[in-house]
Amino acid sequence: MYTVKCAMASRGRRGGAPAREDEPRRDERAEQQAPAPQGPVLPPPLPVDYEVFMQGLVQAMQTQAHTQAALQAQLEAQTHSLLRRTGVVGDVAPLEETVETDSERGD
Repeated sequence: MYTVKCAMASRGRRGGAPAREDEPRRDERAEQQAPAPQGPVLPPPLPVDYEVFMQGLVQAMQTQAHTQAALQAQLEAQTHSLLRRTGVVGDVAPLEETVETDSERGD
Protein backbone atom coordinates (compact mmCIF):
# COMPACT_ATOMS: atom_id res chain seq x y z
CA MET A 1 0.00 0.00 0.00
CA TYR A 2 2.88 2.38 0.74
CA THR A 3 4.29 2.04 -2.78
CA VAL A 4 0.94 3.00 -4.26
CA LYS A 5 0.76 6.18 -2.15
CA CYS A 6 4.34 7.06 -3.03
CA ALA A 7 3.70 6.57 -6.73
CA MET A 8 0.54 8.66 -6.56
CA ALA A 9 2.29 11.44 -4.64
CA SER A 10 5.04 11.67 -7.22
CA ARG A 11 2.68 11.70 -10.21
CA GLY A 12 3.04 14.89 -12.23
CA ARG A 13 6.33 15.95 -10.68
CA ARG A 14 9.57 16.10 -12.60
CA GLY A 15 12.04 13.39 -11.84
CA GLY A 16 9.49 11.35 -9.94
CA ALA A 17 10.35 12.99 -6.58
CA PRO A 18 7.45 12.94 -4.13
CA ALA A 19 5.98 16.24 -2.93
CA ARG A 20 7.40 17.47 0.37
CA GLU A 21 4.96 18.55 3.03
CA ASP A 22 6.70 21.92 3.61
CA GLU A 23 6.59 22.74 -0.14
CA PRO A 24 3.40 24.53 -1.32
CA ARG A 25 1.56 22.82 -4.13
CA ARG A 26 1.42 24.38 -7.58
CA ASP A 27 -2.32 25.24 -7.41
CA GLU A 28 -1.89 26.85 -3.97
CA ARG A 29 0.93 29.03 -5.32
CA ALA A 30 -1.24 30.10 -8.26
CA GLU A 31 -3.99 31.20 -5.88
CA GLN A 32 -1.52 33.23 -3.84
CA GLN A 33 -0.13 34.98 -6.94
CA ALA A 34 -3.49 35.83 -8.55
CA PRO A 35 -4.09 39.60 -8.46
CA ALA A 36 -7.18 40.93 -6.76
CA PRO A 37 -9.96 41.99 -9.20
CA GLN A 38 -9.93 45.70 -10.04
CA GLY A 39 -13.10 47.81 -10.09
CA PRO A 40 -16.67 46.83 -9.30
CA VAL A 41 -17.90 43.28 -9.68
CA LEU A 42 -20.55 43.15 -12.41
CA PRO A 43 -23.76 41.13 -12.13
CA PRO A 44 -24.17 38.14 -14.45
CA PRO A 45 -25.47 39.00 -17.94
CA LEU A 46 -29.18 38.81 -18.65
CA PRO A 47 -30.48 35.77 -20.52
CA VAL A 48 -30.57 36.18 -24.30
CA ASP A 49 -33.39 35.15 -26.62
CA TYR A 50 -31.24 34.03 -29.56
CA GLU A 51 -34.16 33.83 -31.99
CA VAL A 52 -34.96 37.51 -31.41
CA PHE A 53 -31.25 38.33 -31.55
CA MET A 54 -30.84 36.58 -34.92
CA GLN A 55 -33.94 38.28 -36.36
CA GLY A 56 -32.52 41.65 -35.37
CA LEU A 57 -29.16 40.75 -36.88
CA VAL A 58 -30.77 39.73 -40.18
CA GLN A 59 -32.79 42.96 -40.28
CA ALA A 60 -29.66 45.01 -39.62
CA MET A 61 -27.80 43.23 -42.43
CA GLN A 62 -30.70 43.77 -44.86
CA THR A 63 -30.84 47.46 -43.96
CA GLN A 64 -27.09 47.73 -44.50
CA ALA A 65 -27.38 46.02 -47.90
CA HIS A 66 -30.18 48.39 -49.01
CA THR A 67 -28.19 51.40 -47.82
CA GLN A 68 -25.07 50.21 -49.62
CA ALA A 69 -27.03 49.64 -52.86
CA ALA A 70 -28.58 53.12 -52.65
CA LEU A 71 -25.19 54.73 -52.01
CA GLN A 72 -23.65 52.79 -54.91
CA ALA A 73 -26.41 53.96 -57.28
CA GLN A 74 -25.99 57.55 -56.09
CA LEU A 75 -22.22 57.38 -56.58
CA GLU A 76 -22.61 55.99 -60.10
CA ALA A 77 -25.12 58.71 -61.02
CA GLN A 78 -22.85 61.46 -59.66
CA THR A 79 -19.82 60.00 -61.44
CA HIS A 80 -21.67 59.78 -64.75
CA SER A 81 -22.98 63.33 -64.32
CA LEU A 82 -19.49 64.63 -63.63
CA LEU A 83 -18.04 62.79 -66.63
CA ARG A 84 -20.76 64.21 -68.91
CA ARG A 85 -20.13 67.78 -67.68
CA THR A 86 -16.40 67.48 -68.26
CA GLY A 87 -16.96 66.04 -71.72
CA VAL A 88 -15.26 62.74 -70.98
CA VAL A 89 -18.36 60.78 -71.99
CA GLY A 90 -21.39 61.63 -74.07
CA ASP A 91 -24.89 60.34 -73.76
CA VAL A 92 -25.17 56.81 -72.63
CA ALA A 93 -25.96 54.45 -75.50
CA PRO A 94 -26.04 50.68 -75.48
CA LEU A 95 -22.78 49.10 -76.56
CA GLU A 96 -24.44 47.49 -79.58
CA GLU A 97 -25.32 50.94 -80.97
CA THR A 98 -21.82 52.37 -80.61
CA VAL A 99 -19.84 49.51 -82.13
CA GLU A 100 -19.75 49.38 -85.91
CA THR A 101 -19.67 46.05 -87.63
CA ASP A 102 -17.37 45.29 -90.56
CA SER A 103 -20.30 45.45 -92.98
CA GLU A 104 -21.34 48.92 -91.76
CA ARG A 105 -17.81 50.26 -92.36
CA GLY A 106 -17.69 48.77 -95.77
CA ASP A 107 -15.00 46.20 -95.04
